[in-house]
Amino acid sequence: MPRTKKRSGRGGQQGNVQPFSDEDASIETLSHCSSLSERTSAAEEAGDAEEMAQEDFQYKLKVYIDSTVDKSAKTRQGALDGLKTAMATKILYEFISERRMTITDSIERCLKKGKGVEQCAAASLACLLCIQLGSGIESEEVFKTLKPVFKTILNDGSANIQARQACATSLGVCTLVAEDDIMDVCATMECFESLFTHSYVKDDGSRPSVNPQTTQLHTNALLSWALLLTICTGSHIRVIAQKHLAKLPRLLENDDVNMRIAAGETIALLFELIRDVDSDFDYDGWEPLCEKLSALATDCNKHRAKNDKRKQRSVFRDVLKAVEEGDFQSETIRFGTERMVIDSWVRKRTYDAFREFVGSGMNYHLQANEFIRDVFGLGPPMLIDSAALKAMKTSRMERHLYNAAAFKARTKARNKFRDKRVDVGEF
Repeated sequence: MPRTKKRSGRGGQQGNVQPFSDEDASIETLSHCSSLSERTSAAEEAGDAEEMAQEDFQYKLKVYIDSTVDKSAKTRQGALDGLKTAMATKILYEFISERRMTITDSIERCLKKGKGVEQCAAASLACLLCIQLGSGIESEEVFKTLKPVFKTILNDGSANIQARQACATSLGVCTLVAEDDIMDVCATMECFESLFTHSYVKDDGSRPSVNPQTTQLHTNALLSWALLLTICTGSHIRVIAQKHLAKLPRLLENDDVNMRIAAGETIALLFELIRDVDSDFDYDGWEPLCEKLSALATDCNKHRAKNDKRKQRSVFRDVLKAVEEGDFQSETIRFGTERMVIDSWVRKRTYDAFREFVGSGMNYHLQANEFIRDVFGLGPPMLIDSAALKAMKTSRMERHLYNAAAFKARTKARNKFRDKRVDVGEF
């Protein structure tokens, strides 16, 4: 069979490789340059997108600020809630500092003319504003405007009870952040004392008739009083211990579980502070107090809810240790690559007060808020790039495997100690 003729031209030259020409080199160089320019443009686009997102966010905040003076109560409420969420989850010092007096005027107007829920939102926003501004002249200006309004609402028996509760908590935190005169701090503490002392059991053993809403007001006032106790001088702590340490245990007999817990934690805090001031401090009512605390730590009254008893027992076990031995059950808070140890009642009361307003954004504020870091002695914020932070995070599969192993170990331990029920009639 005759062979077919090979086709001439480029297609027929099989196996022949053309040498790498200068033209190909220039094409390769252009390809590299094109790839580099694409990466650069992508980075620029990401930067532009981030800048646009920041501008949109700031525009939204400006709309919220303008809406706090709207005629509609619903619109004002939404604006206050929007500002609260923003301040709780981000650091907005520069933006807020320029508009602090505008925001302060809006808060003051809402506190004076608003009702119930709106007043509560305005009081919370005042706290977040001070936390954002930190301790300094700017927060002092804000607090100087709002303090008289807080005290007026707090002492007005005809005012909305929820608003009074919110003002009791907000006044305590704002005083901690922005008050610079210890005498003014003591005056505010006396304002709180005039409230929660109404819940004391009387000398004849009779309990005051107080409704649950008012009891919550007294509880908030007691917690704010305890918060300000953490910044008092040694001489003030001696006077306060002499005045209140014999009376505070009367609050342990209150019917409200939150009041009992607040009283127990305040007693533990006061013992911690007075022992730091005077290591030889001796309390005459020490034994009756320990008996009360021990009874609450093992409370099994059937008329109390199970959750209340569980929460109460846990707290009062720690309070009893604090009073008897001066111990504290430490707790570690992890945020980012750092950790903070809550190792005293002072730090616990301060941490709880900030967390009540910042909520889920507490870890972010511990990382980035200079004022809160200074309060807890964490130093200046650490700067970590996103790549390093991503490398430190565990993968989803690793977390899943860890949780599965922990669940398996927990199940085995529970099965081991679980009561194995048997039919007694068989024996």
